[in-house]
Amino acid sequence: MTDKPGVLLLTPLFYGEREKLDTLFTVYEFKTKITPEIAGKVKALIGDGQAKVDAALMDTFPNLEIIAQYAVGFDGIDLQAAKKRGIRVSNTPGVLTEDVADMALGLFISLKRNLIPNDRLLREGGWLNKEEIPLSHSASNLNVGIFGLGRIGHAIADRLAPMSKSISYCTRHKKDVPWTYYDNVTDLAKAVDVLILAAPGTNETKGLVNKAVFEALGSQGVLINIARGLIVDEPALIEALDKNIIAGAALDVFAHEPNVPKALIQSSKVVLQPHLGSATVETRTAMANLVIENLQAFFAKKPLITPVI
Repeated sequence: MTDKPGVLLLTPLFYGEREKLDTLFTVYEFKTKITPEIAGKVKALIGDGQAKVDAALMDTFPNLEIIAQYAVGFDGIDLQAAKKRGIRVSNTPGVLTEDVADMALGLFISLKRNLIPNDRLLREGGWLNKEEIPLSHSASNLNVGIFGLGRIGHAIADRLAPMSKSISYCTRHKKDVPWTYYDNVTDLAKAVDVLILAAPGTNETKGLVNKAVFEALGSQGVLINIARGLIVDEPALIEALDKNIIAGAALDVFAHEPNVPKALIQSSKVVLQPHLGSATVETRTAMANLVIENLQAFFAKKPLITPVI
C-alpha cells in the first residue's frame, strides 16, 4: 500500500514488533538518507531516550504530525516547538518500571559488594594466586534516599524497604506513602547513606545534584543514577569521587551520551552501564507495542494511549 503513513525511526533499535510496524506504516530506517521526497512523506518520528528532536529537525518534515517516543523520557524533545507546530508527542510509561527499578537495585548491590572488580579478579587468576581481596560493604540496613517518587522511584523503594534501615524521598509534593519526606535533595542527601536518582530530566532538575549535594551525602555515601544524566553535575561528581567526598557511584545514564568522561571510566569507585535500564526483551517488546498502539490511535483519530502533549 502506498497510502500508509510514513514513519521515520530515529533509533536503530526497535524490538519485538518490527513486522507489525512495517505492516501498518511505511518505515524509513535510522540511517535513511532524507531526500525532500521522503521528508514530505514522514508523518511520524519514533525516538528513543537519546533522541534529540528540536525545532530545526521538526521543520525538516513539513507534514510531521506525531513524535512517538520509544522511551519514558522526552527531555530531548522541544515540547514548546512541538506545541507551536501542532505536533503530538507520546511516550511509553509504566511498561518499563519494573526493569528500571531492578537495574537500580542491581547497580546498588554491585557497587556496595564490589561484584564487578571481584569478577574481574577471579577471571584474571587473582583468587588462584591468593591475591588480597578487599572487603566490600553491606548493602543492607542503610538509610536510602530516592529523588523522584513516580512509578520507578516507588518501585525502587518497594524493593529496598525490606532490606533498609529507612526509606526517604524528595518530590515536589509530599505523597501518601510510609516513608520520610524531604522538600529538597540536599537535605535528603544529608539524611541518607544511598542517594538514588529517579526524577525526570527537566530544566528544573538539570544539574541539581551538585557539589553541595555530594558534600551532604558524605564520605560514606553513594550515588545511584538510573534517571537522566543531566540531573547530575558531572564535573562535581568526578571531583567528589576524586577527593573522597563520596564513596562511590553507579550510573546507567550520563550527561552527554554516549560520551562518558574518561575520569568516570577510569575510576575504581564507579559502576557503569550504557543506559540499559529498560533493555530487556520483555520490556522493549512491550514498549514497541505501546509505540505502535499510540501511532494506530493517532492515525485513527482516537485519543493517544499515553500522551505527553
